[in-house]
Amino acid sequence: MARVLIALALLIAAPATTLAQDASQIARVQAGQSCPGCNLFQAELAYRDLPGIDVSGARLRQANLALSTMNHARFDNANLSVANLFGGRFTGASFRQADLTRANLVGAYFGGADLTGATLTGATLSGAELQTARGLTQSQLNTACGDSSTRLPAGFTIPGCD
Repeated sequence: MARVLIALALLIAAPATTLAQDASQIARVQAGQSCPGCNLFQAELAYRDLPGIDVSGARLRQANLALSTMNHARFDNANLSVANLFGGRFTGASFRQADLTRANLVGAYFGGADLTGATLTGATLSGAELQTARGLTQSQLNTACGDSSTRLPAGFTIPGCD
C-alpha cells in the first residue's frame, strides 16, 4: 500500500507538461514537416494531405486523423491508441509496432501498408480496406472487430463488432 501511495504522489507531483500536447510540434506536423518522437497528443490532423510524413515513435494518442491522406507515412512505434483514423488513406504507410489500441479505423484504406507487430486490441475496422496490407496476422485481427464490409487478405477473418 505504501508503494502505491508513493507512486501516486510522484505521479501527481510530475510536471503536467510531460503528458500535455506540444502545440509547436503539432503545428509542425500540420504544416507537413516530419516530427519523429513528438508529443502529438490529441492533435487535430483531420482532412490533411501529409504524404511521406514521419511521426515514428510519436505520441498520437487520441489524435484525429479522420479523412486524412498520409500515403507512405511512417508511424513505426507510434502510440495511436484511441486515435480516430476514420476514412483515412494510408497507402504504403508503415505502422510497424504501432499501438492502435481502441483506435477507430472505420473505412480507412491500408493498401500496401505494413502492420507488422501493430497492436489492434479493441480497434474498430468496420469497412476498412486491408486486403493488401503487409505483416497482418490473424492473431492481431482476433483482438479487433469489423464487419462484412471489412476487406481482409484471403483466408483471414475478424470478429464482428458488438
